[in-house]
Amino acid sequence: MTQTNTPESSASSFAELGVSPDLVAALAQRGITEPFPVQTLTIPDALAGRDVCGKAQTGSGKTLAFGLPLIERTAHADQKDPHGLVVVPTRELCVQVSEALRPLGESRGLTLASVYGGAAMGPQIAQLRSGVDLLVATPGRLIDLIDRKAVDVTGVASVVLDEADQMADMGFLPQVHQIMRRIGGKPQVMLFSATLDGAVQGLINRYLHDPVRHEVASVGDLVDTQTHRFLAVHHMDKPKVAARIVRSVKRTLIFVSTRHGADRVAEDLRREGVDALPIHGDLRQSDREQRLNDFTDGRLPALVATNLAARGLDIPDVDVVLHYEPPQDYKDFVHRSGRTARAGESGLVVTLVEWDEVEEVQRLQKASGLTYEIVKMFSNDLRLDDLVAHEPDMVTLRRTSDVELSRRFRSGGRRRR
Repeated sequence: MTQTNTPESSASSFAELGVSPDLVAALAQRGITEPFPVQTLTIPDALAGRDVCGKAQTGSGKTLAFGLPLIERTAHADQKDPHGLVVVPTRELCVQVSEALRPLGESRGLTLASVYGGAAMGPQIAQLRSGVDLLVATPGRLIDLIDRKAVDVTGVASVVLDEADQMADMGFLPQVHQIMRRIGGKPQVMLFSATLDGAVQGLINRYLHDPVRHEVASVGDLVDTQTHRFLAVHHMDKPKVAARIVRSVKRTLIFVSTRHGADRVAEDLRREGVDALPIHGDLRQSDREQRLNDFTDGRLPALVATNLAARGLDIPDVDVVLHYEPPQDYKDFVHRSGRTARAGESGLVVTLVEWDEVEEVQRLQKASGLTYEIVKMFSNDLRLDDLVAHEPDMVTLRRTSDVELSRRFRSGGRRRR
């Protein structure tokens, strides 16, 4: 396996990477003129037909990194079945990838379809039977459609496995294996993931032939680009603190542990006068998409999500990621935090810490390579209006003060979940 890392300087244009003039023009019409590092690294190898595995986070620009070569290498054919296939873990990511690639494909006369669970199967079958060149799909729905003989993937020449680590975490690898077995011949395979170990490495070993590996912005690097604040809060004051933070910015993505928690926190924020809605798997797909669109367009200032609901979502311009309930695993912390400070932009990550979470969060910091202090904060503190401007050298909570914080906050009772 050939390995390269982030280049010191990126190519100044897509044309330099070998992208055809018509696609360069189509990109320019959308205001996209300069490639991101992952695109600079990946596109030339993918255009040459190499198998590629890329270590890159959501929001790094990887959709075009695999999408442009996929479109370049897909020729419109009379047959109805797809030549290019993108497999993604979630419905939302399926929609987002489709929306990013469809206008570029149409500029070439290519038709693109997206199929995913939680939506009526009839219209998807009808679209497939009318003929598609490119298909973006979630694993479970694609297997269902193959079994119903609504689509034939034996003619796929290029396949992309996007967010492979998340597909592994969500238990989709059996379906991925089924899909890959049903693809005939030896297609070009492009795999993208935040990590390239464990089950993902198994996919690479099994399905990629002599792949070139590109690594862009490791987990630690992404965290280092963000501003972090860790705030020690009383659980009864927590909704008010969160509301103050939301009011100080345009878009806040709030993370909790459970679907019930998402509903509860959104309701608590609405009581504080903040327009907030939850997003999770119990909602209808149409409601999930509407809330996501409202948040992306700036009509909804706060979206409360679980880890699972936010998997793979590429939401631009998130000002603040708020860990309302800190995760136990540092990888979840990093993935959550990576929703802000994308594509070189700045972003703020705020973690709310209750008295009995202090040691847990300090372990999380250590595992993530962070050294920020935990700052005592109440909802009437003016510093909440601009947390970035206030460095955490104020009144801080250090390891030796855990007992004091426990004594001060214990009177409020145990945390609610």
